[in-house]
Amino acid sequence: MTDGVAFNHVGQCVTDLARARRFYEELLGFTFEREIKPPDEPSDRLLRLEPPVGMTATYLRRDGLVLELLHFDRAGNPPYRERVMNEPGLTHLSVSVDDVDGVLARVPDYGGEVLADTNIGFGVFVRDPDGQLVEVLPMAYRRALDETSA
Repeated sequence: MTDGVAFNHVGQCVTDLARARRFYEELLGFTFEREIKPPDEPSDRLLRLEPPVGMTATYLRRDGLVLELLHFDRAGNPPYRERVMNEPGLTHLSVSVDDVDGVLARVPDYGGEVLADTNIGFGVFVRDPDGQLVEVLPMAYRRALDETSA
C-alpha cells in the first residue's frame, strides 16, 4: 500500500451467478475467494437502488486482481446493453493464456462468444455470458510486459 491507497476490486454485474462463476473459474482460472449477501439497508443507499436490493457478491481472484460478480435477485433489472470501446467507463478485462486457440475453442462451452472479427492474429475479444468484453492475448504478451517493467 502506497500513500494510503490500495486497489480493492473490480465489480461486474451478472444475470446468472453460477454461469458467470463457471466462465471465470473453469475457463479463465479465477479462484473463489468469498461470497456475501449484504443487507438491503444500507446497500440500497450505497448502490443507489430502490429496495429490495437482493444482492449477492461473489469475489474471485486471479493474479492479484479481485473480480466481484454482483447478482441482483430482484424485479426490474435493466437488460444487457452493448457498449462501444470508446464509450467512457471500464471497457474490458484482459487475460493472457498459454493456448489462445484452445481457450477460444472452449468459450462457447461456457456460455460466451468469440468475436471472430476482432481476431488480429495476436489478440481477440470474447464476450462472457453477460456480454462483458474479455481480451484474450498470448502469454508471450504478458512475459514481454513483465520484462519491460523489471
